[in-house]
Amino acid sequence: MRFWIGVTDNEWFDFLARFKPDEVNFWRPSGRGFSSIEIGAPFLFKLHSPLNFIVGGGFFVRSERLPLSLAWEAFGEKNGAGSLTDVATLIQKHRGSRDIDPEIGCIILNQPFFIPRANWIPASADFSRNIVVGKTYDSTETSGARVWEAVKPWLPIFEPAEAGVAVEPRVGEPQRLFGKEYLHRSRLGQGAFRILVTDAYERRCTISGERTLPVLQASHIKPYGKGPNRVDNGLLLRSDLHILFDRGYVTVTPELHVEVSPRIKEEFENGRDYYKHHGHPLAVLPTARDDRPNPAFLQWHNEMVFRG
Repeated sequence: MRFWIGVTDNEWFDFLARFKPDEVNFWRPSGRGFSSIEIGAPFLFKLHSPLNFIVGGGFFVRSERLPLSLAWEAFGEKNGAGSLTDVATLIQKHRGSRDIDPEIGCIILNQPFFIPRANWIPASADFSRNIVVGKTYDSTETSGARVWEAVKPWLPIFEPAEAGVAVEPRVGEPQRLFGKEYLHRSRLGQGAFRILVTDAYERRCTISGERTLPVLQASHIKPYGKGPNRVDNGLLLRSDLHILFDRGYVTVTPELHVEVSPRIKEEFENGRDYYKHHGHPLAVLPTARDDRPNPAFLQWHNEMVFRG
């Protein structure tokens, strides 16, 4: 198995280790992407010299270029700082630029773990101090196997995701899941859900086709706690359509047609902009069929939420 050891900002690590979130954004100020390991593979944290130790890690979900504002809305303090201003200051320091809303590289990591200081693992001798980004290792090769054996006791094990059931992590070697299997079976965080849904719908509202990113929101079909943080339980909606969907004035049928409740006109004496979508097929759908809205979740929304 291939895994990555990434050079980690020490303050970023210290901030996150204090409250141990369920996901983190390992951001890159340059906006550079990341494709060195597959989805679900471990991404380990190594502090800057002179603290040449492996101190934790997470499991790779996705790499995206995102405006800083969206990264903050999706992850908040899981970006490794207490405020948007703090993150912007760090980015400006690294980039030497004062862009108001720069695009940054976001490496989304799920199920992060943080090794107690007394148990930090010394970096291997072949991890040169000249490496400023990181390095790929293979757990079947000598150096990689040595690191992997040392890290294994600290890896969290999560049971497969199950809607509405809280599962506490155990410690030990986890069952390895990769690719789509990882995304469908692991308990993803809210930030990862938002980014995955936004990407699946190619940054366009599924009902209106709207492309203005700041007004697009990832909506759960079955609310979080009743349904999973999976792309097939999500729709990318313009903010007003998201509100109407959540309140039952708009729904999507299992056949992927839009239904608009007559109660908009009855209660608000308005709604012309919404009724034009009534009965129409969705304007945008994910290319991958596994990412398309789950008919069972849509049926639940039709029966339990929609004000027909």
